[in-house]
Amino acid sequence: MALFVLIPGAAAGPWYWHLLSAELHERGHDVVAVDLPCDDDTAGLAEYADTVVEAVGDRADPVLVAHSFGGFTAPLVCDRMPVALLVMLQAQVPAPGETPGEWWGNTGYPQARQAQDARDGRDPDDEIALFFQDTPPALAAEAGTHTRAQSATPFLAPWPLSAWPDVPTRFLLARDDRFLPAAYLRRIVRDRLGITPDEMPGDHCPMLGHPVELADHLEAYLTTGLR
Repeated sequence: MALFVLIPGAAAGPWYWHLLSAELHERGHDVVAVDLPCDDDTAGLAEYADTVVEAVGDRADPVLVAHSFGGFTAPLVCDRMPVALLVMLQAQVPAPGETPGEWWGNTGYPQARQAQDARDGRDPDDEIALFFQDTPPALAAEAGTHTRAQSATPFLAPWPLSAWPDVPTRFLLARDDRFLPAAYLRRIVRDRLGITPDEMPGDHCPMLGHPVELADHLEAYLTTGLR
């Protein structure tokens, strides 16, 4: 059985992983859903990585699962400790020397979102339609009560690694996401990681709408992704 370490995105915490955590526990795995200090203005990416390392403790060979903004933190953890596998789940892929704040413009995000919004015809103020359109409505409404304050601090400093860490890496893409559109992410993954993402149904938070399918993918990576 594996140890899955779940790293949340911006303004999020362990609650977002609760369905996936339960599914993985039921299958016999150990799970750590990390509580990052996202509302702490003294905490940057280094402190986020410290928090993950402390949460893992002395347990060996974790599988890191990084969601959204967690993609900036997880590779730093891989540079700090032995990691069996890194799974980037609908995650931002950083480049050396780039600040998270610069990432959006550098990757062409404004143009990609404008095109996606035009296709969707979404009300600009409807955040449920942006983030949770494929999540059961009651669960999507509950998610809004778990949104946390997000400090700007980790967006300001350059990403410190000179290259991607030497660890097996897979990218799992939620093809129905309106916040980070699929075609946009496919290009980033190809250009920055040189791999083709795997794909599954889901909006920006597939751990809420499709926890069973997500667990299936993660378990499959235990044999196919460790090479």
